Amino acid sequence: MRSGSTRLATQLKSETLRHYRYLLNHGRPVAFYSDKHTVFRVAKEDTKAGAGMTQFGRALNELNVEILCANSSQAKGRVERANRTLQDRLVKELRLAGISDMEAGNAYLQGFRERYNTQFAKAPAKPDNLHRALNVEPDRLADVLCWRENRYVGKQLTFSYDRKRIMLEENEVTRGLVGKYVDTYAFIDGRFEVRSKGRSLPYKIFDMDQRVTHAAITENKRLGAVLEHIKEMQDAAPPKPEVRTNSEKMGYKPSGKRQGQPSITRTKKKIVHAAE
Repeated sequence: MRSGSTRLATQLKSETLRHYRYLLNHGRPVAFYSDKHTVFRVAKEDTKAGAGMTQFGRALNELNVEILCANSSQAKGRVERANRTLQDRLVKELRLAGISDMEAGNAYLQGFRERYNTQFAKAPAKPDNLHRALNVEPDRLADVLCWRENRYVGKQLTFSYDRKRIMLEENEVTRGLVGKYVDTYAFIDGRFEVRSKGRSLPYKIFDMDQRVTHAAITENKRLGAVLEHIKEMQDAAPPKPEVRTNSEKMGYKPSGKRQGQPSITRTKKKIVHAAE
């Protein structure tokens, strides 16, 4: 996985865990107030993928939480000012406490939050708690707070996902899925499931980036045609260009002599030769 994708995946995992803990501790809010970032809403009105909702919007919809997008940056000024204060103040507090690792930082946050709220928190005008009980069982929250997509199943019971080829194991259920869509679930703990009508399906994974060999084609009979096509594409691909250093581009050829200061023996010989 690319470094940028890795950072994004780590960020999404962290955010999902935070939302998971929030829902278990407080329940469901009535509404979620955000800006118009594409994480929260679909910017293109004519989009067809995802039923017009982002992954975040789908999760809120399943939890029956309304999402409100602010029309101006000033509408979220209070939240942004608090975030700016925390980003500046917390960094300095951690430095004064001599904390430089994540575990110690997480342990420090609880006391910091209590001190910060004691000093800066204000009582709300309406102290009523508008959180509601969860509309799903706690053990089903993982099915809501995950990355879900639909994939079309081909004639060989295969489909592509994240540069991988997923091959469903043939059985009475999967035989009837040719030409239909299945649901993929990517969970924050690294698990991956393929489901049809809520039923988990057995599968095998073939990495598209791995070099295809004749042995792999022979072992995977049902996937043989697909692997042969991939191997033909890999064999027909042009060779990678040779990377030359700047010295090679300038035509430099090593003389075999070591660079640096001359040895003491050579220096003495030159002095004696000059004296003669």
